[in-house]
Amino acid sequence: MDLTLSDEQRLLRESADRFVAETFTSDHRKKAANDPLGYSPAIWKQFAELGWLALPISEAHGGLGGGAIEIGLLMEAFGRGLVSEPFLSTVVIGAALVAECGNEAQKQAILPKVAEGALTLAFAHSERAARFDLSHVDTTATKTADGWRLSGNKIAVLDGAAANQIIVSARVANANGASGKLGLFLVPAGAPGVAPRDYARLGGGRGCNLGLRDVQLPADALLGDGKDALAAIETVVDRAMAALGAEAVGIMQTLLDTTLEYTKIRKQFGRPLSANQVIRHRLADVAMQVDEARSMALRAALMANAEPAARSRAASGAKAKIGKCARFVAEQAVQLHGAMGVTEELDIGAYFKRLLAFDTLFGGSAHHYRRHAALSGRVQA
Repeated sequence: MDLTLSDEQRLLRESADRFVAETFTSDHRKKAANDPLGYSPAIWKQFAELGWLALPISEAHGGLGGGAIEIGLLMEAFGRGLVSEPFLSTVVIGAALVAECGNEAQKQAILPKVAEGALTLAFAHSERAARFDLSHVDTTATKTADGWRLSGNKIAVLDGAAANQIIVSARVANANGASGKLGLFLVPAGAPGVAPRDYARLGGGRGCNLGLRDVQLPADALLGDGKDALAAIETVVDRAMAALGAEAVGIMQTLLDTTLEYTKIRKQFGRPLSANQVIRHRLADVAMQVDEARSMALRAALMANAEPAARSRAASGAKAKIGKCARFVAEQAVQLHGAMGVTEELDIGAYFKRLLAFDTLFGGSAHHYRRHAALSGRVQA
């Protein structure tokens, strides 16, 4: 298998690395942490001008037709800068759900606006009782004379309070009132009955819990023709985990680079820390963990379009392994910086927090070890 990047992919990586290094400085991150949106609309517009928001969207809908590898290159650069813009929620997840489930009219109405930076999306799916089980949805959608009525509660909606539209998963009630297929509904921000409870996410960005109280929606709020959306959700979440893995690799590489540089200039007993063999061994272990994580993220990206079982195994394997590697790298970086590693003066603490948040998004390592085993036929789910 040829893993060499194409000229276009190399240019994408170089331009993303350069833009992130110049824009997402420590001062910028501290300002963004206090922003009620959690990101800069001006920078979001620049993302659109650079073509990043159009990257995975099909050419027929105003995009560039890129794939998981290109998304991974971009997300790794975002990890280096702790980018908090809603790229994952809007482009990787939201636009992909519309592309997977929407009818042609919905795709033409939404995807070009996403590519232009004129529309942001969020995906409201997780619920307290689900415990990362994508098929567990208690939120209900009931057919009415004028359209639909949604009721339920969602948690951990990435960038939900700032999104223009929220894609909400709900069980469509049958004629007898029993729960049936899983549907996806487009809910405008500020719709009556929608109650977001916004909060700052660990490591940057914002999320919200979402209350839905008899939210009235038109008939065309349902994405697509009403077929069960679980398979599409699993596909998109698997690809999102591959993208998150690439972001985590960017964070881990930055922690390694920063820690390596620190041990060269920090002296104890008249010599640099890096002169100590034990410190060198620890840094070598960190470097190996970063490389292992990078390999797993790449594998998940390469398997993004494989048949469902193989794709999900690769995604869960990557999420589990990268989560384990990330915790090791983050802890070593903080320890080798000493007490300075947890102060606001250095960025190490911010990177550490983002990696902790990575391990909980869409399920931690323990959950995905079990899922990987179940998909491999070794244990029952």
